[in-house]
Amino acid sequence: MDKIETKTLQDLEFPRVLQQVSARCTTELGKEQAFEIAPISDLGALRILLGQTSEYLSSLVSDNRIPNHGFESINSELKLLKIENTVLEVSGFRRIGGLCTTVMAQKKFLAKFKEYYPLLFALSEEVAINTEIPLQIDAVIDRFGEIKDRASDTLFSIRRKIHQVKGKIGQSFASALHTYQGSDYLDDIRESVVENRRVLAVKAMYRKKIKGTVMGSSKTGSIVYIEPEVTLRFSRELNNLEYDEKEEIQIILKELTAKIRPYTPLITSYQAFLTQIDITSGKAKYAFETHALLPEINTIQRLYLRDAYHPLLLLNNKRNNEKTFPQTIELHSQNRIIVISGPNAGGKSITLKTIGLLQLMLQSGLLIPVHERSSVCFFDTILTDIGDNQSIENHLSTYSYRLKNMNNFLRKCDRSTLFLIDEFGTGSDPELGGALAEAFLEVFYERGAYGVITTHYANLKALADELPHATNANMLFDGTTLEPIFQLVLGEAGSSFTFEVAQKNGIPYSLINKAKKKIARGKVRFDATIAKLQKERSKMAKTGSRLREEEAKAKEEAARLEKLNEKVRSKLENYQELYDHDQRMILLGNKVNKVADKYFHDKKKRILVSELLHIVETENSKRKKKSANEAKEERIKKAQVAQEVQEEVKGIRKKKQVQKKIAEIKEKHKPKPVFHVGDRVRLFDGKAVGSIDKLEKNKAVVNYGMFTTNVATDQLELVEKVK
Repeated sequence: MDKIETKTLQDLEFPRVLQQVSARCTTELGKEQAFEIAPISDLGALRILLGQTSEYLSSLVSDNRIPNHGFESINSELKLLKIENTVLEVSGFRRIGGLCTTVMAQKKFLAKFKEYYPLLFALSEEVAINTEIPLQIDAVIDRFGEIKDRASDTLFSIRRKIHQVKGKIGQSFASALHTYQGSDYLDDIRESVVENRRVLAVKAMYRKKIKGTVMGSSKTGSIVYIEPEVTLRFSRELNNLEYDEKEEIQIILKELTAKIRPYTPLITSYQAFLTQIDITSGKAKYAFETHALLPEINTIQRLYLRDAYHPLLLLNNKRNNEKTFPQTIELHSQNRIIVISGPNAGGKSITLKTIGLLQLMLQSGLLIPVHERSSVCFFDTILTDIGDNQSIENHLSTYSYRLKNMNNFLRKCDRSTLFLIDEFGTGSDPELGGALAEAFLEVFYERGAYGVITTHYANLKALADELPHATNANMLFDGTTLEPIFQLVLGEAGSSFTFEVAQKNGIPYSLINKAKKKIARGKVRFDATIAKLQKERSKMAKTGSRLREEEAKAKEEAARLEKLNEKVRSKLENYQELYDHDQRMILLGNKVNKVADKYFHDKKKRILVSELLHIVETENSKRKKKSANEAKEERIKKAQVAQEVQEEVKGIRKKKQVQKKIAEIKEKHKPKPVFHVGDRVRLFDGKAVGSIDKLEKNKAVVNYGMFTTNVATDQLELVEKVK
């Protein structure tokens, strides 16, 4: 894989991605080294890096989260360790000890969960285990960063003497304070501390009355601080002991440095390991925020990006609560070059940058925000011509610069190249520039290169239509609202909607009409035809989307009905089983009842027992011998079925009660009918229909043909009104 040019990285805004990854690292070294991430030529190492990042990403959403890997840089300590007879500070030893402990915690965790994180475990296996370093440091330095008393016998002895002398100083000072506190020599505060020594606060006028050494005075000069003579001797002794303590500490630290020095290469590897873990965690956190993942990697030169997002745009839109539109694009051996056309501000350039940036990220070991069904490959060279290419330093015009860039493309383009060109052919006379751009495109095509270009030139759209392994694509544009839809559609060229967009932006129609007359009639008709086709495509896409939704709903309904049917079938089988069981129990009960009745009349026990045994043996001959577990399962199943039946019956009864209640309420609120002679009626709880012969107050004489009867009108319901 050739080294990808810095220009390509800048064109595709790759340094901004690295800046965002760096911000998500924990350590200073990790933040610094994140900016050094670059495309990797070793494909084996690249796959491992991608796999490690993917494993770390999975840990962010799992219960087995990788432990903290934070550490402080020990670069200055490593430099000192390489120089003989140097001594490390206590803080340096603490940093080294913390580094070793963190590495051991990482190794222990990754060894425990190596099935989940095999690649990270393999990385941790590259550094050796060493428990000696933290043990040696802990033997000398405590958790508060102080040298332990038992670090050496000499230090222990010195500190014991210091403790004794401090006690004597305290006693002697208390004695002096007691001596002078009855007099008027001392100020109200009585004592203070100067240079870490206890002193008497003596009124200035009485300073000669107190024997001792003047250590200072107050700002106003009214108080003089004096160390009593009785404590002075002990203070001098304390100074000597404290000097001895410092000397002994230096000896101890020098010895400890000498013990640690042989481990310098190991400690260096520890720092490098944790830095790599930190960078991996930064990449994983960035992937988590951009919904990135590791897609399938193929070796057949197929680039299929489904629902691909530009990560910088995605995060920016997230902050502003705006929607980001994904793109789907595919390049393979039968479709190597895509020519994207369409109106300005329709998303052509961002689509181009998305493809290039995601390819760069992937080839640098970063996960990319695409659908999991995406499939990607690697390219040896990525060439770009994007953005404002005017070179002020070299006094080159945009077109001259682009020609120079195209010359570079011609030198490097081959079958393992991905080229990305924005606004191909612009910067010169449209016809001449378009013709030269067409010639370049033919060369790139013949060399088998893969690429995506954006253009407004009709001749490039026509060429893409003619070449068998190239295709047109366009960014959808709503012809009615003249708003971009930000959706890429393969298979057809797009109109630039030049006049339509101009009209939308307030350019007078008379001026637009004048412009139309100045260009070839065929060009206008061609562009209008493309625009019309694009509108039709948009309508068809909407119809297709609606039909897909309806099909999905129909499938869901069919699945629901199938599930319901299965449930009903299962219940029927259970009910049938229960019914058969109950029928057997009734039959058996009848047999036993018959025997009991016989015994009731003749009182012959032997015959009773014999017949009962016969019934039992007959029933047992029908039974299949079951294990204890099978019998238990059958009992549970029967109990469940019985419970289901009871629940079902309860449900039906409840439903009927509710229905009855609703009917009563409806009947209660139903307006009473007004009856007339001749109306056909019937009783509420009856089926026979008769006709009213006579009405008197709240009673009616109903004629049923064979007989007549007097009935209260509120017990009647109207069947048919008299005509």
